[in-house]
Amino acid sequence: MIGKNAVAKLRIVFTVLFGLIIGASLMITDNRWPDNNLFCMLFCMLGYVLVGLGSLGRLWCILYIGGYKSSSLITAGPYSICRNPLYFFSLLGALGVGLSTETLTLPAIILAMFAAYYPAVVRNEQNVLRDRHGAEFDAYCKITPAFFPRWSLLREPEEWTVHPRVFRRCAFDALWFIWLVGLAELAEGLRDAGILPVLAKLW
Repeated sequence: MIGKNAVAKLRIVFTVLFGLIIGASLMITDNRWPDNNLFCMLFCMLGYVLVGLGSLGRLWCILYIGGYKSSSLITAGPYSICRNPLYFFSLLGALGVGLSTETLTLPAIILAMFAAYYPAVVRNEQNVLRDRHGAEFDAYCKITPAFFPRWSLLREPEEWTVHPRVFRRCAFDALWFIWLVGLAELAEGLRDAGILPVLAKLW
């Protein structure tokens, strides 16, 4: 098993690399669909919805996990419906960014990259939690899905103590989907103005 710190550093490096690849793709590619195509509008609308859900979902997760990750096994809020809600909402947001480009190619690439990398990260984090929390974590695993939420399991306390500094620091990480959509809109405007060249067209 890879050490906890090594996994955390690897995840950060991969996330930054992933963001750079997607950001570069947004700048140099355009879609092949005709202008004002119904599919384009539907892709874009669905993309915006997923970006919103992904960003809000990540903020919801940070609200519960911020400041507690190293000391407690969090099983309330988003962590009551699945064991990896942060990654689930990240996938929604990333797919939303891809769809906002009005293509199917970029969402497919994003899904493939996510599927190739994150299962190993999830397994390693699960091993760390099992070592740390033992039988408590095993009991949690028996009733809580690993990735896809089961909303009927949702449990939320009346009150929850939030660590403001941790939440504020981590909240910016939840918004990068919105920034990438803004980058896509900027790139589209620059292409329409003839300032930015189109190096590839995608379906």
